[in-house]
Amino acid sequence: MTGGIAAYKAAYFIRTLIKNGAQVRVAMTKAAANFITPMTLQTLSRHRVYTDETLIYDDEIVPHIELADWSEIAIVIPATANIIAKIANGIADDFVTSTLLASACPKFVVPAMNEKMLTNKATQRNMERLQADGIHILEPEMGFLAEGYDGKGRLPATEVIFKWLTQKMLQEKTSAGRDLKGKRVLITAGKTIEIIDPVRYITNRSTGKMGYALAQIASERGAEVTLISGPTNLLPPIDVNFIAVKTTAEMAEQVKRYFEKMDIVIMAAAVADYRVEKPATQKIKKNSPNLELKLVKNIDILKSLGQLKTKQFLVGFAAETQNLLENATKKMREKNVDLLVANDVSRQDIGFGSDQNEVTFLRPENKPLLIRKNSKKEIAVQLFDCIDSMERR
Repeated sequence: MTGGIAAYKAAYFIRTLIKNGAQVRVAMTKAAANFITPMTLQTLSRHRVYTDETLIYDDEIVPHIELADWSEIAIVIPATANIIAKIANGIADDFVTSTLLASACPKFVVPAMNEKMLTNKATQRNMERLQADGIHILEPEMGFLAEGYDGKGRLPATEVIFKWLTQKMLQEKTSAGRDLKGKRVLITAGKTIEIIDPVRYITNRSTGKMGYALAQIASERGAEVTLISGPTNLLPPIDVNFIAVKTTAEMAEQVKRYFEKMDIVIMAAAVADYRVEKPATQKIKKNSPNLELKLVKNIDILKSLGQLKTKQFLVGFAAETQNLLENATKKMREKNVDLLVANDVSRQDIGFGSDQNEVTFLRPENKPLLIRKNSKKEIAVQLFDCIDSMERR
């Protein structure tokens, strides 16, 4: 931890790490101790806090080497321009920098500083050096700065930092490696909505969890990911090109915009098949015991892509409540997809709203492949494994 006003936010981040099963030890600079006390961090981490005074060796250990050897990951938060410059140039003039220089574990830097310091050429050059050395850097956010004005340099929210850290750690460890590096992947997710009047709309129960899991795994495996999503309560994965839409027509427009340049396209969104022909411009009043809405068919996005595809590997989803394989196989052929993922949404333990699913992969000229009940992230992994094996043939 280094000396910035965002140090107080780092305390919340430490708590989040511990809640998620991490063992945390804190090393802080002298400047950091001016913003938050070592006692606070010791109480949160349940370990003694390392400061410059800890540099005094005892007979048995060298503290900064002992900490460097103990650590499986090192996170610098908040990272000031000063610490970034020191790390980039191999300076080790206090406990924190000495530990970082001695550490061989993956390193993660979360900058927070004034916008003018952040955009300074020296800081940008130092950050480029860190990235070239394999150190992960989280981009600061726009927001209200300590100086009293809006600018870039604000420390992201704790949940954003934790999600980024988790994703980067998975990238370090994933057995699949970076097999999607150089690939452009387009994924649709969530539901679409169709307006009835200014306060009502037609939609479905999709939460977007499957599509977001696919986007995260694709990013972790090195792909350049574009995620086009209808309304959800989910945070988009870090490092994806995120595009928010509402209606089926809006989703179709954005998919068409990006489709030509893509290598893999996965249509995981649950789009509304119908829309109200003439949405009311004012709220419909309850003046009648009955209300009739005339619905017209929306564009079939997946079918249109099946007609347009050239080099793209096209994946569709089929959410069925009966005759799963029969209906899904028919859809696979009609939509001209390379792979169709069929799932039974009538089951209460999987599908819409659940973190788990059970699906069947349908491929032209191949037997159905059942993927038994598992987390949606694991199903995403197996989906990309399947795509990889099919493309290698």
